[in-house]
Amino acid sequence: MKAEAYQDAVRTLNTLQTNANYLEMVKRKRGDPQTQLEAMKLYLARSGLQVEDLDQLNIIHITGTKGKGSTCAFTERILRSYGLKTGFFSSPHLVQVRERIRINGQPISSELFTKHFWRLYHRLEETKDDSSCVSMPGYFRFLTLMAFHVFLQEKVDLAVLEVGIGGAYDCTNIIRKPVVCGITSLGIDHTGLLGDTMEKIAWQKGGIFKSGVPAFTVLQPDEPLAVLRDRAQQISCPLYLCPPLQALEEGGPPLTLGLEGEHQRSNAALALQVARCWLQQKGYQDAGELKASRPSLPGQLPLAPVFQPTPRMQQGLRHTEWPGRTQLLRRGPLTWYLDGAHTTSSMQACVRWFRQALHRCERPDSGSEVRVLLFNSTGDRDSAALLKLLQPCQFDYAIFCPNLAEMASTDNADQQNFTVTLDQVLLRCLAHQQHWSRLHEEQVSPDPWSTPGQEQDGPASLLLAPHPPHTHSASSLVFSCISHALQWITQGRDPLFQPPSPPRGLLAHPVADSGATVLQEAAAIHVLVTGSLHLVGGVLKLLEPSLSQ
Repeated sequence: MKAEAYQDAVRTLNTLQTNANYLEMVKRKRGDPQTQLEAMKLYLARSGLQVEDLDQLNIIHITGTKGKGSTCAFTERILRSYGLKTGFFSSPHLVQVRERIRINGQPISSELFTKHFWRLYHRLEETKDDSSCVSMPGYFRFLTLMAFHVFLQEKVDLAVLEVGIGGAYDCTNIIRKPVVCGITSLGIDHTGLLGDTMEKIAWQKGGIFKSGVPAFTVLQPDEPLAVLRDRAQQISCPLYLCPPLQALEEGGPPLTLGLEGEHQRSNAALALQVARCWLQQKGYQDAGELKASRPSLPGQLPLAPVFQPTPRMQQGLRHTEWPGRTQLLRRGPLTWYLDGAHTTSSMQACVRWFRQALHRCERPDSGSEVRVLLFNSTGDRDSAALLKLLQPCQFDYAIFCPNLAEMASTDNADQQNFTVTLDQVLLRCLAHQQHWSRLHEEQVSPDPWSTPGQEQDGPASLLLAPHPPHTHSASSLVFSCISHALQWITQGRDPLFQPPSPPRGLLAHPVADSGATVLQEAAAIHVLVTGSLHLVGGVLKLLEPSLSQ
């Protein structure tokens, strides 16, 4: 009964998703973004809160193109290790929508989600004004409002808010006075909304700065960094540049991070500064001893302090978990590498992590190893550029499928998406397959990942162990949903993923047929799932059924 009530709430929430055709129309006729922010304040008032009420939440506001979720996760975990009660609002969700609203690192329960959902929904229904054209907030706005209500009701000591898209006009940006802000690495993403240059994107991200509220960022290219600096100066926001994590490790033990990948060190460095600043602002004494400060160069951003991370900070970094980002699952002969990278720079980091992980793993004594790519990409992202970056990983098979866990997802409202049609997503998968085939035809190009003059088997090299080309090299397949793709990849060899027998006709394809034999006989199968966090979420839902409980 409880599960049914939760699914009813999520189905109703899904009606607030923007229909695919309407979304196209809105993109063409987008109104003044400032008006959108004012509309969010009206929704907040209709829900029974004023913007001033949000000051009580002691907010940490984080934006950026890459790593903002990971930075939020590090920050939340560090502060939780100080015994503080934390709220954490993030997006998107991987398996269940309630993951977006967390208390002390855990998604709120189905019961709490259902209670707060209906309370807010009815409140907004009751205050509808028939004369206004939009009476209910959209999906993301609704969840943002709900997060504010949950965090206030649950009396959290602080709330970590991850920006949805951009910053200046994101609906989280109705807050007046966060305690501290952070901006992670910038890159090109959501160009239709944010602009097509790093400078335009930096301007949008810098929109979260507030007068007198300390803000921190990591090293960025000169032009966007100058935009951030100007944005901060215009409103008297003290903005600091984070020293690299290495500077905080000097004279102490190396810091262990709960999240894999070299790129997580930049996220951890930002999280440490943001968490320390929050602790200082709130009068905590145990916030890390200062080391010798480094002078800032004239005309550059002042450097954030170099300090010795406290034992509680170290513990927080070590115990941080953030599923779907540089995540490894080892299951029988299969190793799953899950990373929701969806921009060129995050894909470069993902490929680096994947190749390092392969380099470290033990080779089987006998039998073949097979590498499989499971990929999808959505929105206005350049999938051809992402696939080009993945090509040097020497995959034996590239599998493309939409972000649908199963063909009939009506029984699982968490995975429903009305913003695209099935025809659109399948055509997109076929386009990905064509890009992949084209790349293999052009394979005379050199490997952009190899360093000139470096010995291929040298310890510093990220090149893979010798991988004899198979006769089926460059083979690719498109499946209509994630479940069918996983059934083909696993061939019944994943001990936890045991779906009903595949539908008739699933293997009625020469590549699928010959590949099935190769996968059945392989000693080790390495599967990289990337290109979309929604794809990673659908895979996790099927591989880890406990996440759906």
